[in-house]
Amino acid sequence: MDDSRTQAFNASLRDALSQARDWIPRWVSKLHSALNEREVSAKSLSERQAFVQARTTLESNRDRVASRFLAALGEVLETASPDAAAGSRRFPSVSFDELELMGDDQVQETVELARVQQVVSMAVEEELAMLTALMNGAQGLTAVNPEANPLRVDVIVGALVKSLKGLQVDAAARARWLQVGAIPLGDALREMYVLLARQLERSGVKPAGYAVTQVPVGRPSMAAQKEEESVSVQEVMGDDNLLTLDHLHQLLVGNLNLNDRSQNPGNPSGSTQDNAMGSTLASEVVTLMLRRIAADERLLAPVRHMLLEMKPALLQLARSQPRFFADKENPARRLLDAITARSLAFTSERDSGFKAFLPQVHAVVRALQEPGADLAARFPKQLDLLERSQAASVAPERVQARGLAVQTLVRVEQRNLLAERVATDIRSRSDFRKAPGVVQRFLYGPWSQVVAQARLVEAAAPGTQLGQSAAQRYTDLLPDLLWSSQLALASLNRPRLVKIIPGVLRTLREGLDSIDYPREKAEAFFQALMGMHEAAYKTQRNTAPAAEENPSVPPDMDDEPWMQRREARDSCLMDDAFPMGAPPQTTTQPAFVETQRMSRDWADVKAEISSAQRTSDLPVGTWVDILQDGQAARWQITWASPHGTLFLFTGSDGRSLSMTKRGLERLLEQDRLRVVAHHGVVDAALDDVARQAWLNSAKVTGFAGL
Repeated sequence: MDDSRTQAFNASLRDALSQARDWIPRWVSKLHSALNEREVSAKSLSERQAFVQARTTLESNRDRVASRFLAALGEVLETASPDAAAGSRRFPSVSFDELELMGDDQVQETVELARVQQVVSMAVEEELAMLTALMNGAQGLTAVNPEANPLRVDVIVGALVKSLKGLQVDAAARARWLQVGAIPLGDALREMYVLLARQLERSGVKPAGYAVTQVPVGRPSMAAQKEEESVSVQEVMGDDNLLTLDHLHQLLVGNLNLNDRSQNPGNPSGSTQDNAMGSTLASEVVTLMLRRIAADERLLAPVRHMLLEMKPALLQLARSQPRFFADKENPARRLLDAITARSLAFTSERDSGFKAFLPQVHAVVRALQEPGADLAARFPKQLDLLERSQAASVAPERVQARGLAVQTLVRVEQRNLLAERVATDIRSRSDFRKAPGVVQRFLYGPWSQVVAQARLVEAAAPGTQLGQSAAQRYTDLLPDLLWSSQLALASLNRPRLVKIIPGVLRTLREGLDSIDYPREKAEAFFQALMGMHEAAYKTQRNTAPAAEENPSVPPDMDDEPWMQRREARDSCLMDDAFPMGAPPQTTTQPAFVETQRMSRDWADVKAEISSAQRTSDLPVGTWVDILQDGQAARWQITWASPHGTLFLFTGSDGRSLSMTKRGLERLLEQDRLRVVAHHGVVDAALDDVARQAWLNSAKVTGFAGL
């Protein structure tokens, strides 16, 4: 991004905060007036009292509301930057798993947030679209990415909700502030968006373009899908009973009492009605879940078609087990997960293993379609058969190779962690700092690996005598090596130098051979060391040379896990991601995006990977496409080392591939890795169901409890 666009972007954020100092107090005043109007027009005493409470509470907190809203908004904008905003991620409104853990109050707060966002978004739709295009242009984006605009509605509404939650006020009053204040908030944002857009245009910023996406034949557009969903839900539940977040939450927590029994405490049919409602809700969730899965193009079309054929069996199961899809240990849910997870391994019907996989799925579907009252018992049986078939499809030698790879990687990480502690001890020595840089790098690099390897070997074979301890001999070498490499000291005692050199060199070679250190690198170090020894020996004994004023200071220690050649082979290390013993090389291979069309913007994918690496790296189970030799291959992360420094990938045919964290980052930098799925297809489909329920909740007129 050039400086002029960066300046325009930053100026917009500063101006937005400056304008907020003016419109936020005005918004609070308009909110107060609107509450007063609602109080006057209230049709019942209880409604009037509720608005009186909301108005009086606002009167005593109006300055705090304004200041906290401004502070929360300022915190968001001050941490925004062109790079961070361009790679910002879309977070779902609420995930399926989170919903089950929420309390009723949290669900209601989520619904309130959805309604406010909807009202405000409708008020600023055109103005926000123009501002987003300009903000994206100021960030150097060529195509519009709404999530890259730090001034979007959900960010500002989120800041408002966060600021209000920090106030010690009644939740009902806070809810009425949000409800009544949504319209004036939309008016305020519309004015701000217009002014900011004009400012960017005056700065010469060109708006990013809106990409035109071709809808694949046979797959309905998102708008058509939503319309279809609304019709389906209304047919099942009635016009006034959309699948709301509250309904879904009650289903997940097992509380199917969705009717108000307090009005009919003696109604014996209440339980029957609740069961019917629970079954209806479960059926709707299954329908929406399968529809999302059928639209997921990461799965090949034949698999998606077969999954849809499972719908009658899943709907029948939902009547007796209405929460089966929420229980990840339920055989039916596990069966869906197993089929979809395996399907992610294939990118084409021509891929090896797909022809064998498809009949396995077909057999499962046929077994579930058979009539009979034992449907629930068939799911665990079919799951077991499927898992056995998939296990048998992997060659035994590849299963053994994977086991060897895991054992090797565990040992590599263990040795590297121990080597880090050894290197720290070496660097803390008083005589270390005066040694030449080449010796320092050797000691905290290869030699720390030598000592660590020896300690691990001795730990695995207890009973070694102290005098026979290789680790102790490698450590005892340090004083002589450090002394002999310092010209100022070694030249003063040539007899000692001559005496220790053979033993030092012999021990060094022995240690490096124990870790299979590359011979060419070892010889390069020995040449440098012997050059120092020769210089010290030839220096006149009676002439004490001056000490080095500026001894070489080595760079920081490299945290890249080091491997021996045999370990790299046994662990199936991806050698072009991390060449053994070589510094990072600039690849000449084409970028991923040039060889295969990506379904998502690369900036979004890269941001997701970067974010994951800042936390705990990519989770086990993640599917990725990796570009090798100009071809994209599908891999799944099936194992990660305890400290997240090493990863093992498995292909559809059971092949293994390992790489270091640095290698993974390098593939990202080279645009040679694409995330296909962070989590399961069923998980993603259920998250979409929760989001649809969230959106449906926003459509319901009024706030619950008002």
